[in-house]
Amino acid sequence: MRATRRTFLSSAAAASCGFLAARAESAVAAAKPELRFKFMLGSCMYGYMDLAAILPEVHATGAVALDIWPKVHGNQREQLDELGEERFALLLKRHGVPLGCITQYKLGPFNLQDEMRLAKRLGCSTLVTGAVGPRDLTGEALKAAVKAFTEQMKPHLEVAAETGVTIAIENHGKNLIESSDSLKWLAEFRPSNHLGVALAPYHLPQDTRLLADLIRSLGDSLSVFYAWEHGMGCMTKMPKEEELKQMPGRGTLDFTPLLAALRDIRYAGWTEIFMHPTPRGEPILPSPEAITAEINRSRAYLEKCLKAIE
Repeated sequence: MRATRRTFLSSAAAASCGFLAARAESAVAAAKPELRFKFMLGSCMYGYMDLAAILPEVHATGAVALDIWPKVHGNQREQLDELGEERFALLLKRHGVPLGCITQYKLGPFNLQDEMRLAKRLGCSTLVTGAVGPRDLTGEALKAAVKAFTEQMKPHLEVAAETGVTIAIENHGKNLIESSDSLKWLAEFRPSNHLGVALAPYHLPQDTRLLADLIRSLGDSLSVFYAWEHGMGCMTKMPKEEELKQMPGRGTLDFTPLLAALRDIRYAGWTEIFMHPTPRGEPILPSPEAITAEINRSRAYLEKCLKAIE
């Protein structure tokens, strides 16, 4: 009898411990941030190909939206004008593809009012551009220039708020916003959540710790993450195998620490697998199918990196 009672109590205690351990494990799992990619496809990866040829590839690349580029990188923004808004919207609808972003470097950050209103009409949430201001600054001079830029952006951000658009500034080469310091100050001084960062690792030192720390510093200011490494660069003509080293998984940059940082900040913005061909305006590979396969190759690599941190 005593043995039976002792066995019962022992079993009950073990069950209780197991239940509590399961609850604790479940609580930890619930608290652990997750990263789920929200891929967007850059139209310029297909050069000057027709939108009708690109749109069937969007979902085939795992993307959920399209980013359209103007010349010289692509000409799909010009195609929108040629088609007209109504026909363009119908074409998107036919393929079940929303417009996620309009990239507009040539207009710059102070001439986007009409583009923001167009974005609203088309249900587009993001515009990417560069920053206007002095170059080659460091230290306090750079900090002051970035702060001045954010002040200049205020009236434009009012339009962004009205239209529900985020203006994401890329750290483009030979630009005010280029270095990691300039990005941090942009995040610190931004006067509105409608001003964000489009982070291009290509334009920064290929140091995983620096890039991961930068992502954590940017936090919720990060709107677009370009899965794009420097590789062999994109400024001179070179064999295609070398040029493709800009693509994740082909070059030497390990994206695992970067994805871990994105997970830590609970990143929910766009991710765009990306590279530039030389010359600009060419597709990265000869056919839509080949381009899509190359993007999927990088997507598989990123998914593998993601599994390594889960």
